[in-house]
Amino acid sequence: MDRPYIVFLDAETIGEVQEMQVLRELCNLTSYQSTPHSLRITRIAGNEIVITNKVLIDSEVIDACPAMKLVCIAATGMNNVDLPYAKSKGISVKNVAGYSTESVVQHTFALMFALNNKLEYYTNYTRSGLYSKSHLFTHYGPAFNEIHGKTLGIIGLGTIGKRVAAVAEVFGMDIIYYSTSGKNTGNIYRNVPLEELLEKSDIISIHCPLNDETRNLINDSHLGMMKKSAVLINTGRGGIVNEAALARALDIGTISGAALDVLEKEPPDPQNPLFRIKSPEKLIITPHLAWATIEARTRLVQGLIRNIKEYLSTSKNV
Repeated sequence: MDRPYIVFLDAETIGEVQEMQVLRELCNLTSYQSTPHSLRITRIAGNEIVITNKVLIDSEVIDACPAMKLVCIAATGMNNVDLPYAKSKGISVKNVAGYSTESVVQHTFALMFALNNKLEYYTNYTRSGLYSKSHLFTHYGPAFNEIHGKTLGIIGLGTIGKRVAAVAEVFGMDIIYYSTSGKNTGNIYRNVPLEELLEKSDIISIHCPLNDETRNLINDSHLGMMKKSAVLINTGRGGIVNEAALARALDIGTISGAALDVLEKEPPDPQNPLFRIKSPEKLIITPHLAWATIEARTRLVQGLIRNIKEYLSTSKNV
């Protein structure tokens, strides 16, 4: 069987993964680290299968590339492809779901523990040499608390939110959640209105999608409902938390701290107000890597391979 011609438009988005060699053996693969908007059509032309993470596949591209029969999205989200138009042209579009759940859950707790245990402060204290000069075996800097017995409020109880809840239960936390769609009910955890979740939670973790209902969901008003001792974690989507409002809340002590793996603009603008808060130790920002353990990225490429094999087995039998 002839190997299909496949182009990967933005391979740098998944980094170096050993499983890519399997993909190369499966097909005639051309791989680009990134593809600017102006080169989409040129690079796709003549290829039967296109792999993209973030590169936009719109009606312009679809009309200009008649050889394209399958778009494989190297992600779960599918908003970079014009799905209705692709379907009308007989183009299959496949994503990879569920590959990053454990990775995101792990990073969520890494951020939670780093914030709660004031790890940046205590690490810097030791590195500075002050601990070596101390006469006491323990240094009492900023106080921190056990998470056992605390209330975790989860915004968005989908696959990842449920897994976060299950792990949190192991640490003895009480779980409440808010369904952003209003449709996710009947779970073993207590579903509460957003206002109640904000008022009662010691730690709030966001795991909902970004849409018209959730954009700027956490704003000045909602931040003001939180406990002053509470912390906010967002490993969901940038744009759910209003960044200017969060910067103000951290500056005036509305909340105790925050940890973000996602921002409204990525990479961020250097003038982002979060980079200018008065007490930077209150905030942890990581560069959208919660999803990206090597295991998760390996599962992602394996998912791409499955989707391509399924397409090939179906298309050759038609």
